[in-house]
Amino acid sequence: MQEAVKSQWSTRQLERQINSFFYERLLSSKNKEQVAMEIQTVESVKEPEDVIRDPYVLEFLGLTPNDDFYESDLEQALITHLQKFLLELGRGFSFVSRQKRITFDGRHFRIDLVFYNYILKCFVLIDLKVRDLTHQDLGQMQMYVHYYERELMNEGDNPPIGIVLCADKSESVVKYTLPENETQIFASKYKLYLPSEEELLRELNQEYQALEAGKTEEKKIGRKKNFASGWCKIDATYILWEKGCTNGISIV
Repeated sequence: MQEAVKSQWSTRQLERQINSFFYERLLSSKNKEQVAMEIQTVESVKEPEDVIRDPYVLEFLGLTPNDDFYESDLEQALITHLQKFLLELGRGFSFVSRQKRITFDGRHFRIDLVFYNYILKCFVLIDLKVRDLTHQDLGQMQMYVHYYERELMNEGDNPPIGIVLCADKSESVVKYTLPENETQIFASKYKLYLPSEEELLRELNQEYQALEAGKTEEKKIGRKKNFASGWCKIDATYILWEKGCTNGISIV
């Protein structure tokens, strides 16, 4: 309810956010703890990952997964329903431009949609893909973001962020294309219908498992680093470590 008050949602908008599992999708972002705190407090969002959602629900466009449409059709539908799209994007977004042209070395490139978020104080670039995400899509968005950062940022702006909005994505493609701890480039799926509770729970569970797997791997790496010779206990197993060596003798 506090989020509804802060965002000044109407009754219809609040009902739509509940039906589209707004709270659950927001909590599926990378920083669950900070997002949860954001929903409970009146402090402004500070990090880009706190406002990026995955997936975005675009049922208001009237399109279905079985429709044969192009990226230009998707863009036009979003512009036609711009107010509803701004609601789905979240707090602080304002529309800037569509098909924003940037030019260098005699070549022209066009960014599908450009927004500005006054809470993050940065431009938000969106590229639309009606197919699965590729590493080329992420590389293209990196170019757009870097261009904006070096040529079009205003004084006082934070670095721009880019979102590749795609029909589907591979987490491995994202992981191995983008640098570790990437904070400016994001890939999110879109859904053309309101997901069922079962679908959403399945999606959230996959996100949770991926995050937990990442935390487990980080803990393992942390245990192996900067560790002198000696005994340690890991998961009820005693292991003898030699400095600079990852092999040990275990005793249950």
